[in-house]
Amino acid sequence: AMEDVCAKFVSQKVSKARWRPPPAAALRPPDCFATGSWDNEDNRISIWSVGDLGNVGLNGEYQGEPQLLCDIRHNGDVMDMQFLDQERIVVGSSTGDVTIFRHHQNNQTLSANQRWEKAHYHVDRGAACGGAACTGVICNNPEIVTVGEDGRINFFRADQKDAVRTIDNADSSTLHAVTFLRTTEILTVNSIGQLKIWDLRQQRNEPSQIFSLTGDRVPLHCVDRHPNQQHIVATGGQDGMLSIWDIRQGTMPVSLLNAHEAEMWEVHFHPSNPDHLFTCSEDGSLWHWDTSTSVSEKPSFLHQGGKTSTFFAHNTINQSVVSAWLSNDPTKDRMEITNLIPNQTLSVNSLDVLGPCLVYGTDAEAIYVNRHLFA
Repeated sequence: AMEDVCAKFVSQKVSKARWRPPPAAALRPPDCFATGSWDNEDNRISIWSVGDLGNVGLNGEYQGEPQLLCDIRHNGDVMDMQFLDQERIVVGSSTGDVTIFRHHQNNQTLSANQRWEKAHYHVDRGAACGGAACTGVICNNPEIVTVGEDGRINFFRADQKDAVRTIDNADSSTLHAVTFLRTTEILTVNSIGQLKIWDLRQQRNEPSQIFSLTGDRVPLHCVDRHPNQQHIVATGGQDGMLSIWDIRQGTMPVSLLNAHEAEMWEVHFHPSNPDHLFTCSEDGSLWHWDTSTSVSEKPSFLHQGGKTSTFFAHNTINQSVVSAWLSNDPTKDRMEITNLIPNQTLSVNSLDVLGPCLVYGTDAEAIYVNRHLFA
């Protein structure tokens, strides 16, 4: 229900929101997240605590809105942002710079720890305005991969001054996002509807596989890999469709699902509960897709608050797969979809999920935290 959601108005358009990863053994819910802003005179990276966990109201709900712990100025729009570890955050900028910021938890300050200037650039790295936006960042500590408008892929290592490797003409179109499939393979999505797999063990600068949306070459903006089944990938793009891919077979998506009315900016499988997937869009909506088998029996927050729930049938090629995302076993053949923000009008640019908690950021200059996703 909406009363589980805390809003915080921040007088900045929020382009990215990310939970700080928990310490390895921690089972408690996340308590801290980072945001980045865009399209402001003075963009910032900010660290927030989720509010006063100590105060529980009469109905067991938490009190208190997110509290700003510290922030720091960022040069350019924050295009992507990922935690490298509990203290360091890697940020890709519209200027082409890639910066690692360190969060000093002892005195609650942020500092620029390391920067690769113009990691992405159009023609001449030395030109005053030659930077190309760094559109995507993914980390597997200490490794960092960045992609950009310039079609370049960079491989960095934290604490190393120069790129470990650069694939200069990886793509002739804009690369919008990147994810690790496994430690030796990455997957990129581009502005003409293609997914490309890159095997990092190969020295040649060619993708090992190319997949594409048939027909319209719809730009793809976001990608996420299923946390347990590395062959399952979800993408979203300019037409708002959600595509599910099985990269072991074929070169086309397994499912195309009607989703948003406008660009889909991010897609995330829940990291520990991947039957649940979340997407957000320019149209101001944030959808929770639930393929868990017992949808019908589950008394859940999905049915409260007059939200709309729709059931979709899958059309899928492969039947032997266990995952609900690829299955067409009729008992699993329904998916429940809930818009978690019924009346939002401006773009929802970014979301992140961890444990029972959701954080998202919008062009309405606000960040929102829901700590009871599965109440």
